Amino acid sequence: MARAMKVAIVDDEADMRQSISQWLALSGFDTETFASAEEALKVIGPEFQGVVVSDIKMPGMDGMAFLKRLMGQDSGLPVIMITGHGDVPMAVEAMRVGAFDFLEKPFNPDRMTELAKKATQARRMTLDNRALRKELSDGSTIMKKLIGSSPAMDRLREDILDLGQADSHVLIDGETGTGKTLVAHALHAVGPRASKKFVAVSCAAWGEDQLSARLFGPAEDGSLPLIEEARGGTLCLEDIEAMPGALQARLLTVINEQGTPPETRIIAICNQHAPDTTLEAVLRPDLFYRLGAMTILLPPLRTRGEDILQLFTRLSEQFAEEYGCDAPQVTAQEAAQLLQAPWPGNVRQLVNIAERAVLQNRRGSGSIASLLMADNEAAGPALTTEGKPLKDYVESFERMLIDNTMRRHKGSIVAVMEELCLPRRTLNEKMAKYGLTRGDYV
Repeated sequence: MARAMKVAIVDDEADMRQSISQWLALSGFDTETFASAEEALKVIGPEFQGVVVSDIKMPGMDGMAFLKRLMGQDSGLPVIMITGHGDVPMAVEAMRVGAFDFLEKPFNPDRMTELAKKATQARRMTLDNRALRKELSDGSTIMKKLIGSSPAMDRLREDILDLGQADSHVLIDGETGTGKTLVAHALHAVGPRASKKFVAVSCAAWGEDQLSARLFGPAEDGSLPLIEEARGGTLCLEDIEAMPGALQARLLTVINEQGTPPETRIIAICNQHAPDTTLEAVLRPDLFYRLGAMTILLPPLRTRGEDILQLFTRLSEQFAEEYGCDAPQVTAQEAAQLLQAPWPGNVRQLVNIAERAVLQNRRGSGSIASLLMADNEAAGPALTTEGKPLKDYVESFERMLIDNTMRRHKGSIVAVMEELCLPRRTLNEKMAKYGLTRGDYV
């Protein structure tokens, strides 16, 4: 659900602030009024969940001083200033200081509503982006996104924790859709550079001249080159295989000049190269050896066993909550099909399948099997997969079934025992076997 945004109205004239409040309330806004800037500052902090509408001319702290205080504590807070007739120069100065926009008295109420809508949309985006950046800088939070209990995922988490503490550059390789960008964020978040900047750029998204300007300068807009912006932190180069040879040489020079430890840590991500070639073959050998001192190879989804069912369950529950409906119940046959699918698009493909399965379930039509068939036909020839013993399929389904039931009953052991017709001891043994803990569901 969208975050509710408040409109704080600051005006020393009671009639004016009440009329603005009533009009915006009729337009669907949650409003709060203040008779002075000093009073408003007691409530409006750096993470204020809303926007501000303020008069410029007020006794005590005037609107300009109020605006400067607000911008000093949160430059991303939209402030709409109300000016008197003929105060356009003052309004222009307010915009220079950081005001979102201004209205000149007497103003059209519909214009006020329009500006309030734009301001709240901008505020919501700012707060969401801050929350995302905070999440991506929180090592414990981002590591929880690496879902799975397969040996391959256990090794990956261990590698991230080990390599995250180092200063050396890292090369991440793996099939498309395996989560390489998430791993890059995790490497930054769990290491000593977590409080510094994480700057990412796709080498495939820009022409050679544009990429050169963005990385090394001079940028057309006068902004810092990314290699400088990331100084002290991490520069993530996605699609490193698409970087032209001349820029590879220039990057190598920068790396050599930085010394040890490097001022800027580079995490390079390779998103695709021909199956019969190595990453070493698509990069300059000298650059490959500098970047590839530490490497992480992400496992394809098809090799991760019961992780597939864990991921599908978690994703379908998230989408079901988002769309306000029930998650699809996976049958034994569908569980086997999920486990046996080639997954050429890896986790990214699984995300799409889970969302479409939830939408199908909401309509009461379709099946997971039909979605898998359509996806694999569109992907072309299937990737070869090794067979698994029947025991592995049975255990994967059993784990998923207990996990789903525990989630639905919020950790109620008695309810799970009754639904699955299991004695307490057997349920405890199976939960221990599959690493399931009641505390995770309560």
